[in-house]
Amino acid sequence: MSRKSMPGGPSGPRRLVRAAVALATVAAVVLPATAASADTYVPVSGAGSTWSANALRQWAANVKKNGMTINYAASGSTDGRTQFANGTVDFGVSEIPYGLYDSNFGRAADQPPTRKFAYMPIVAGGTSFMYNLNIGGRRVTNLRLSGENVAKVFTGVIKYWNDPAIKADNPSLNLPARRIVPVVRSDGSGTTAQFTLWLSKQYPDIWNAYCARNGKRTPCGLTSYFPYKPSEGFVAKSGSENVSGFVRQPQGEGAITYVEYSYPEKAGFPVVKLLNSAGYYVAPTAENVAVALTKAEIEDKNTDPAVYLTQKLDNVYRNPDKRAYPLSSYSYIIVPIAEEYGLKQPDKGYTLGAFGYYLLCEGQNQAKSLGYSPLPRNLVEAGLKQVERIPNMRPETNKIAKCRNPTFSSDGTNTLAKNAPNPPECDRKGGPAQCTTGTGGAKQDTPSSNNGAGGNSPGGSGGPGATAGPNATAGPNASAGPNAAPSSGAIDPLTGDPIAAGSDPGAGGDFVAGVPVSLDAEGGWRLSHTLMLLAGVLFVGLMIGPPLLARSLQRRGRNSWSGS
Repeated sequence: MSRKSMPGGPSGPRRLVRAAVALATVAAVVLPATAASADTYVPVSGAGSTWSANALRQWAANVKKNGMTINYAASGSTDGRTQFANGTVDFGVSEIPYGLYDSNFGRAADQPPTRKFAYMPIVAGGTSFMYNLNIGGRRVTNLRLSGENVAKVFTGVIKYWNDPAIKADNPSLNLPARRIVPVVRSDGSGTTAQFTLWLSKQYPDIWNAYCARNGKRTPCGLTSYFPYKPSEGFVAKSGSENVSGFVRQPQGEGAITYVEYSYPEKAGFPVVKLLNSAGYYVAPTAENVAVALTKAEIEDKNTDPAVYLTQKLDNVYRNPDKRAYPLSSYSYIIVPIAEEYGLKQPDKGYTLGAFGYYLLCEGQNQAKSLGYSPLPRNLVEAGLKQVERIPNMRPETNKIAKCRNPTFSSDGTNTLAKNAPNPPECDRKGGPAQCTTGTGGAKQDTPSSNNGAGGNSPGGSGGPGATAGPNATAGPNASAGPNAAPSSGAIDPLTGDPIAAGSDPGAGGDFVAGVPVSLDAEGGWRLSHTLMLLAGVLFVGLMIGPPLLARSLQRRGRNSWSGS
């Protein structure tokens, strides 16, 4: 064989070099042209609302199978708006728009960014009141509150669960003399903004008085930062998961928080039935939210309504339909509409547009099962126009006709709202009896006083070993009747028991709410124990295995040499 024909000869490398140069030339010509028009999904990132986080996380998981990667940080609406404005994320999520006056600052919390953007509705839902309360060792699942009483609870006017005003909402429950622990958000939150907007519109006198006590200007309107004082028994936590987590822990008995309905549903906890304008106590179900939002308006801020597609909820709060849940609203995704920041990469616009289409159509079918309410047709139609403003997205012709959404009816009405059931008469204020049916994620009944769970009759049970009659005890070993032990008149905020005179833990100092820590050291053998055992075996193997193997190889080597 000649040198030239040998595979490793000079002709082989020359051929490889020529082929590489040819490929590089083709790539230089073709790749720039295809990169700008490629329909390739690339990772996109967003940050913001914890209110809508459960829905967004599920939707991101759903589209993963299509090759789409959506990274979302539930960092709070204020942070989401800030990150979008700074260009550190591709989209933001918020329950409130830029530029609203925030009473916490006495000015707008933030201004619209120079970055070009549009608001797009993504999901509706009810801001619920998740609570942890027991009577006689049994969880209460059917608590009812008027809006005024909710306002008084979260402004510290009503401090105990057995307050006469709360008893009037719950005639079938013998509520305990336990301190109420309001749990609020410590971070800038769209949930807080929605809640305080409702307070300012519906109960301005109560809300203004509270703000004044906390050193805020009045009249006090919407704020993303709830004003509070730990000395008044309030607890503050960052994010929806943390406020709901505080309430659901065993040591959180007596606590109540405001959070999107999805969280108590997922946690298996009850929510308050809120009194509406028609005089019925209703839960924030998907159907009741859909009914309430039939009165929502799209507010035009004397500018481009396609950009400022924001909600006006005054008529939602006062919706006269007896099925309507008063504190209903929806959340927005803030989408970019110009090729700047990350959207200079064309594939990001393509990916974000496809995800927007999914959110408005396919994703809405899961809204109810996730604890939300699907968007009605008018908001979907408006949202589709916003998606189609994203640069480099691929528009679909007549998308609304292909849009699978459980609220769409052939006659143009909201199917979910039209088919929503009426509340039972036992949930009517002043009705014959209080409904015993559970709410939220706690579906078990709470028997009324007539079914042996206590009640307002003398001798009814009001807690472990407690009665509500003339000689009742208000807790273990604490008599509240004529023969009661001397008391300071104060109630232990954690146990609900009277505190003996001279031993008031709140005297001369602030009330401090402890945060219990769960230790995973019970319940026998667990997966964690198995993993630790396997880790130990692996560690021992790594330590003694190599020396043993080395000795074995040495012995084999000696044997082979001696054998040869």
